[in-house]
Amino acid sequence: MQVGGVTESTASATLATQTAQSRLMVDYHAFLQLLIAQMKNQDPTQPIESTEYIAQLAAFSNVEQAVQTNAKLDSLMEAISLAQADGIIGRTITSVDGSITGEVTAIRIISGGAIAVLADGREVMLGPGVIVA
Repeated sequence: MQVGGVTESTASATLATQTAQSRLMVDYHAFLQLLIAQMKNQDPTQPIESTEYIAQLAAFSNVEQAVQTNAKLDSLMEAISLAQADGIIGRTITSVDGSITGEVTAIRIISGGAIAVLADGREVMLGPGVIVA
């Protein structure tokens, strides 16, 4: 069975989440800046209706909730990746080039993904092309 990788799914999920979260944070801050500028620069003879403020605050709340949801989804993706890595312990893996084969005794999580520690002490980076049997 070929593994499309704990590393690949972890890295792509983290990158996608970070990109989406940074985009939302920019939108979040931009929205707040626009709202403050609008309040500062409104015409005192014709102030903005209270219903408009309520609508803007509701939109602001939606943006804030989206940012929080993305943070929670990021944590969930990390937990799923760890669970997938745990499922490889006790199984035999073969490196991409076929030079290393052995039983996995531990998984070491690093920032770029996961490394399988074999019974003989050698290590194999988990990713596309690694064969799990």
